[in-house]
Amino acid sequence: MQIGDKTVEVHAFTKREERDPGTFTNIYVKNLPDDTDEAKLTSMFDGFGTITSSAILEDKIGRKFSFVNYDSTEAAAKAVAELNGKDLRTDEQKAATKEDAEPESYLLYVGRAQTKAERARDLRQKTNQTTTGPRAQGVNLYVKNLDESETDESLKELFQPFGTVTSCVAVKDEKDKCKGFAFVCFSTP
Repeated sequence: MQIGDKTVEVHAFTKREERDPGTFTNIYVKNLPDDTDEAKLTSMFDGFGTITSSAILEDKIGRKFSFVNYDSTEAAAKAVAELNGKDLRTDEQKAATKEDAEPESYLLYVGRAQTKAERARDLRQKTNQTTTGPRAQGVNLYVKNLDESETDESLKELFQPFGTVTSCVAVKDEKDKCKGFAFVCFSTP
């Protein structure tokens, strides 16, 4: 599609949860035993592939957690599949654990390392504290390569000939200029 002297691309919008999470090599590990050190961590994780780096850290209350980075996605995925949910407690620790204790508090957690924004989004989804209003139904398009002078109104005029536009948002920066992309939602496909 041509807008002025610029060629813009229009793609069907894909929801974040429907997108491919991509490849990952960095994994996050929590609920590590108190006696875990670098040697023990390496022996636990090196059977899945070549470890490029690892770090053992402690939170404010002394619980150990770790990051392990592999050289391939396959190795990281295999470590997650094999070790996530594994019980590493000793028999004494198992006997001392209260029966009503949550398994998440003692089972080994091994998963893809997430950014702070991803963790916040997942937490919001779990607690169902969505701040957005009712979503527009129909087909949502992602339009990119727009000029910085584009407005919601001008985009709506451009897309009106193709159907009923239920919403149209040109994403703007702090100077109220278009960032170069927009979302246009039609009432029907």
